Amino acid sequence: MRGMRMRTKAIMKTNRELLKEGIAALEAAGVTEARADAERLFMDLLGESRAFLFLHGNDPAAPEEETRYREWIRRRAQGEPVQYITGLQEFMGLPFHVKPAVLIPRPETEQLVEYALELAASLPAHPAILDMCCGSGAIAVATAAALPDAALTACDFSGEALQTAQENAVLNHVEDRIVFMRTDMFGSAGPGTEGLSGRRFDMILCNPPYIPTAVIETLDIPVRDHEPRSALDGGADGLHFYRILAEQAWQYLRPGGILLMEIGYDQAEEVAGLLSAAGRYDHISCRQDLAGRDRMIACRRTD
Repeated sequence: MRGMRMRTKAIMKTNRELLKEGIAALEAAGVTEARADAERLFMDLLGESRAFLFLHGNDPAAPEEETRYREWIRRRAQGEPVQYITGLQEFMGLPFHVKPAVLIPRPETEQLVEYALELAASLPAHPAILDMCCGSGAIAVATAAALPDAALTACDFSGEALQTAQENAVLNHVEDRIVFMRTDMFGSAGPGTEGLSGRRFDMILCNPPYIPTAVIETLDIPVRDHEPRSALDGGADGLHFYRILAEQAWQYLRPGGILLMEIGYDQAEEVAGLLSAAGRYDHISCRQDLAGRDRMIACRRTD
């Protein structure tokens, strides 16, 4: 019996060996950020920081952790995003639950929130802010956390997305300042609901689906095969939802209210043209992201 225990102990992998195995498996699968992904999966599995490995790299990995880690590595090797595997993503320094029903929040959208906070300085006290196409709730929750005097409304057509957004509001302790509504853009999402009829906002934020339908098939596997297509597909030219915003958003803005949207890097001229043609907006401007690409369009409803 003693000999059996010694043999079992001898084949137990250390944390460092298990991580090395994960990195090798992801490299063999052609994962671009193999080391970073393997490390993140390992750290999220243990609930520890990266520095943990330097202190405990030679500790034996627990059998249940070894089994789970190998399963996570298998899923990542098949293209599933790390965030869906762990169920977590940080956004604006806040934790968010993410599921296949919602897009994974991205750094470019953090810049949208940062821009919104700049623009919010010109709004009245206790501003009413709408997050349209809220998905995981990243924009609404981060904005509510940064503007404690603001009242947020978050809308999405997907019931699963709204449920995830509500969970994230609770997770970040802002659930008492966000109203969640299921809408089809500004209209009713079904019988017995009124949508946003009669409501007015000081600011409308939106990161809509904006990828042209035909382009989706060319995207990387983690996006194409795992993120919700309904949150990616912006119609034949990618502008379907911007047309709705240009034609209707002004009706839900108070005079002088701000409309701020995330856009595809090559859509600035077309989206600005839609807003100009609507005749309801002025101060139309584009801001670039940190990579120098057109990323955000802002405008104000005319008085």
